[in-house]
Amino acid sequence: MIRATDTTGTHEGYMPGFGNDFETEALPGALPQGMNSPQRCNYGLYGEQLSGTAFTAPSHQNERTWCYRIRPSVKHSSRYSKIDLPLWKSAPCVDPDVISLGQYRWDPVPHGEDLTWLTGMRTMTTAGDVNTQVGMATHIYLVNESMVDSYFFSADSELLVVPQEGKLRFCTELGVIDIEPQEIAIIPRGLVYRVEVLEGPCRGFVCENYGQKFELPGRGPIGANCMANRRDFKTPVAAYEDRETPSKLTIKWCGQFHECEIPQSPLDVVAWHGNYVPVKYDLKTYCPVGSILFDHPDPSIFTVLTAPSGVPGTANIDFVLFRERWMVMEDTFRPPWYHKNIMSELMGNIYGQYDAKPQGFIPGGVSLHNMMLPHGPDRDAFDKASYSELQPEKLDNTMSFMFETRFPQHLTPFAANEAPLQDDYIDCWKTIEKKFDGTPGKK
Repeated sequence: MIRATDTTGTHEGYMPGFGNDFETEALPGALPQGMNSPQRCNYGLYGEQLSGTAFTAPSHQNERTWCYRIRPSVKHSSRYSKIDLPLWKSAPCVDPDVISLGQYRWDPVPHGEDLTWLTGMRTMTTAGDVNTQVGMATHIYLVNESMVDSYFFSADSELLVVPQEGKLRFCTELGVIDIEPQEIAIIPRGLVYRVEVLEGPCRGFVCENYGQKFELPGRGPIGANCMANRRDFKTPVAAYEDRETPSKLTIKWCGQFHECEIPQSPLDVVAWHGNYVPVKYDLKTYCPVGSILFDHPDPSIFTVLTAPSGVPGTANIDFVLFRERWMVMEDTFRPPWYHKNIMSELMGNIYGQYDAKPQGFIPGGVSLHNMMLPHGPDRDAFDKASYSELQPEKLDNTMSFMFETRFPQHLTPFAANEAPLQDDYIDCWKTIEKKFDGTPGKK
């Protein structure tokens, strides 16, 4: 791809900021100034708007990007035919023979052969309804082959991509994003892209968001700093392909997949400006906030991104990160306490060891605790936290995350029958002892 040569204010081909209004051009003078739709664009380009929100959305929520491209995108579309990607599911997907009620954990899904971004997607859970644009789905991706003259976009959702193994390149209409473990990327709804393997095999996690876009959570009394800071998000500079080669475009629309043949690459945006953009984020720049005397706050304090619902304070999706941090609280049970929650929590382990489950939850693994089902530390974690001498302690070599939603997450047949389910996971609480004997003051 031909990338922008003027990268003033950028870092390695990226522009910093989250929710910013960006402008970038891969050829000098390709971007109109002072207006969006001139009578004739430079270089014979076509002006086209990509809208990520309704035209009349409030200004602070309105998202759109003006693209100046070699061909309008109607030239990258033709007659469609349905195809089947049987392991990529959308909500509602409720199999009457699958029990989603329970506490579940899986080992890493093993790699397969000849898998691209499309054929390597494995849906674990679905929630809500893709047709009414509420809820989500969670997936494991397994990729060891690049897409060649093949492109994709989802009309259903934006995708939050969390690598666990290998390196991927997303060649999008608006530029190029490379991601590896300890980074994430967000690919907006409707944006065309191709996925290439830079270093494989690749495995990771995807949260497919049907609802309102991800945004940074409100910090409230925390103030202006810490958690995820806007400057650490990176948006790519303009890049384009001018290639006349037979290609295939696949679209996900209302949970179904369709493809068409086109005679050229659709990644032909030479310049653009706007705020509806793909981004990447380095999770190592997330600044955790926590208690410095006693107790510890709810895990929502670790929210990186949130996708709002119609209920204030109750998210369609929260993306929560548990990374290295210091534990210093006095007279406090430091791991996550036992609880039941209105949110349904799917966790993934990127690397290292999670403090509440020191055994069995390995990198690449997944767990699910559905809404209002009790969960918490296993016996070993409880005993260690209850009886060890409390000193300042660095939780090191750990990075796990959570996709949580206000909707119940339904297991797919793949998750229930094919993914490597740990059948004995529920037994991690079996040896917890009754300690109560009615003695006053006993601890």
